[in-house]
Amino acid sequence: TDRKKLHTAPVGQVFRLRPFHVLVATGGGYAGYRKYEDYKLEQLEKRGIEVPVKLASEWEVALYKSVPTRLLSRAWGRLNQVELPTWLRKPVYSLYIWTFGVNMKEAAVEDLHHYRNLSEFFRRKLKPQARPVCGVHSVISPSDGKILNFGQVKNCEVEQVKGVTYSLESFLGPRISTEEMHLSQAPAGNSFQQQLVTKEGNELYHCVIYLAPGDYHCFHSPTDWTVSHRRHFPGSLMSVNPGVARWIKELFCHNERVVLTGDWKHGFFSLTAVGATNVGSIRIYFDQNLHTNSPSYSKGSYNDFSFISNNNKEGIPMRKGEHLGEFNLGSTIVLIFEAPKDFKFNLKAGQKIRFGEALGSL
Repeated sequence: TDRKKLHTAPVGQVFRLRPFHVLVATGGGYAGYRKYEDYKLEQLEKRGIEVPVKLASEWEVALYKSVPTRLLSRAWGRLNQVELPTWLRKPVYSLYIWTFGVNMKEAAVEDLHHYRNLSEFFRRKLKPQARPVCGVHSVISPSDGKILNFGQVKNCEVEQVKGVTYSLESFLGPRISTEEMHLSQAPAGNSFQQQLVTKEGNELYHCVIYLAPGDYHCFHSPTDWTVSHRRHFPGSLMSVNPGVARWIKELFCHNERVVLTGDWKHGFFSLTAVGATNVGSIRIYFDQNLHTNSPSYSKGSYNDFSFISNNNKEGIPMRKGEHLGEFNLGSTIVLIFEAPKDFKFNLKAGQKIRFGEALGSL
């Protein structure tokens, strides 16, 4: 006959499942399911219904971590650098603006054709008058975002959202030497929290700000302070949206983050930029040695860098409202600082806030 012979390979050779493929497929599917659950929780919150806390189990966290979010974030970063044709820029950016509610009237450059790639659009600057800096209150919001939680730090635990905590020491890492931090010599037996407090009668406070994809992605100095030390924790890049923060205990301790520590007029002050999915790139303008989302890292490791040297005894002085750094998309900023007991926050959990607006004062 003239029929052609069809040659087939054994099924085992054509379709061979590997453990990595199974983990990626399963983890990705589960991450999608969690996104759907987060959406349902957001709808309940909008209707004023209080959502009970339901923490993830260890196997759920391990499954989520199996998703190669670091690799995907690096790929996303490279995609963002691809220059778009001029004719394609307006449709692409307009879709993003519509999806996330971006207000382009605040942008320093409103013309969408000006932004050559997604990265430039994400990191767009604002008009100088768009964010007036509050001069009355001592601490301002370093960025646009949503207030997830704030208040006093108690029992060495910090709330990432209401009812879900993480360890203060795990988040900041071991205490930095008093020579670098200008801190008082606290007795070794004191708790980690007590060792950070340098002045008698002071308390330790925290504030968590979540930056959504549509927010302004640069962050600024929240007060007048001096940055003496940087600690970089390589880690996972899980989502940090409020739904996931409510689900995974110590989420911020799992994720990559850059901790800036120093002091202000009332003692210890720190600002931490937490990475997230597609936000592996964290940039600190005065720190040229910082490189985030590296392909290789050791789990649980961190690296330190001191801004105090023989030529610079004080560190990096920052003025309130001064440009400090930027994210590649959106993420979370955590402030942990020392202040007198009469410090008061001017906030409500869940409220939207913009860079320059008051967080609190004495």
